Amino acid sequence: MELFEHLALGFSVAFTLQNLLYAFIGCVLGTLIGVLPGVGPVATIAMLLPATYALPPVSALIMLAGIYYGAQYGGSTTAILVNLPGETSSVVTVIDGYQMARKGRAGPALASAAIGSFIAGCFGTLVLAAFSGPLTEVAFKFGPAEYFSLMVLGLIGAVVLASGSLIKAIGMIVLGVLLGLVGTDVNSGVARYSFDIPELTDGLGFIAIAMGVFGYGEIITNLGNAGSEKREVFDVKVQHLYPSKEDWKLMTPAIIRGTLLGSLLGILPGGGAVLSAFAAYTIEKKTKLKPGEVPFGQGNIRGVAGPESANNAGAQTSFIPMLTLGIPPNAVMALMVGAMTIKGIQPGPQVMTGNPALFWGLIASMWIGNLMLVILNLPLIGIWIRLLSVPYRFLFPAILVCCALGLYATGNNNFDIYMGVLFGAIGYILFKLDCEPAPLILGVILGPMMEENLRRALLLARGDWSTFATRPLSAALLLAAVLLIMVTVSPAIRKRRGSTFHEEL
Repeated sequence: MELFEHLALGFSVAFTLQNLLYAFIGCVLGTLIGVLPGVGPVATIAMLLPATYALPPVSALIMLAGIYYGAQYGGSTTAILVNLPGETSSVVTVIDGYQMARKGRAGPALASAAIGSFIAGCFGTLVLAAFSGPLTEVAFKFGPAEYFSLMVLGLIGAVVLASGSLIKAIGMIVLGVLLGLVGTDVNSGVARYSFDIPELTDGLGFIAIAMGVFGYGEIITNLGNAGSEKREVFDVKVQHLYPSKEDWKLMTPAIIRGTLLGSLLGILPGGGAVLSAFAAYTIEKKTKLKPGEVPFGQGNIRGVAGPESANNAGAQTSFIPMLTLGIPPNAVMALMVGAMTIKGIQPGPQVMTGNPALFWGLIASMWIGNLMLVILNLPLIGIWIRLLSVPYRFLFPAILVCCALGLYATGNNNFDIYMGVLFGAIGYILFKLDCEPAPLILGVILGPMMEENLRRALLLARGDWSTFATRPLSAALLLAAVLLIMVTVSPAIRKRRGSTFHEEL
């Protein structure tokens, strides 16, 4: 009963004209960046963080959330019609979606992606609403030791689920934590790693790092890609959008499986939309084909419905650890934590009790956003396809200008722009070295919080390190972290690791 009261409060907040407008802007922007290759949700949210300064906290978070789950919708459109994933989580949709389009079945493919995304998005939001309350109650039992152990688990989880080399993923986490230590020591007030530069005594700007690595870094990478201009747009007249009876029989169980899997994996550290989509496609491939069913890779509708449902469910449930515990499970949620911090809101269990309008308003807006996306997605297909014919050399100057303006607006000084450019170069180097930047951002966010809770826990325990092992919750979290490490270093998992994520690149 209490849940319905909370949701009623949420809908009363979300249904204001201002918040509906920002939900719409977020959904449109999200779909747009999902459609356009080379501009992901992480880069877009990083670019738009400065724009949220002038907005109320609820409106800002509603817009940023709309960008995230809207990108999952948009990515499927180009994956199906252009054979080009607009978003990383849509990589597997390309395999069967484009084959369906080639066979004149673009309509059912797009419809199955939109319907699956809507159902999964609504279910994911329901899971978020149902589990946030109990998890928040648990979170209130957390002390500094438990929070430190939880952050250790979060960082190890990010390493485990990051693509590519394990050593490189660990290196990115460590580098992120070190960058987070730049600034003034909380206890002593002594400047650390500032190199006598006054601007660094307050620490490295989170926005400058995020925008540099993901904004400038992606632009440089895309410009260096010779194939970025050669887009073969498969422009067809999309007809017969509604799936047939046979299509429904095949896609319904795939949508259910993808939704449940995505809802579960989205909660995991380092999880979210990408991991959910890959896992869902793997399960569909292993599910026995029915008599007369099209093989996978040749236009099987399950290969579209399953992953698209999973990535949307994963996008929604990845908000759970961020909102209830203050721990971001992926790079997008790390940026959301950054946005909340900018607004003076400390992410964690106190958000639900101290600011219920923001908490439940954000959850309610996700239902509204998912409905907007279904209504928007299919009628605007023609516009999205025309956008794809715009060469990237005309798009990137506009993105660069937006980044520079945003960086200058954060502190009204040139130093932030210089730092953004520096981290842009670092982002490009990381790409060339095949290092994933997402764990770096998680390290930057969680590093200072880890240090603070570590010091606080040791202060309360009078320097006794055993406090992390003697407190039951803390010990359980550290044990989970150790088990994750053991699973990761096992030869079977290590061999599969590279092949699982190879298709992303």
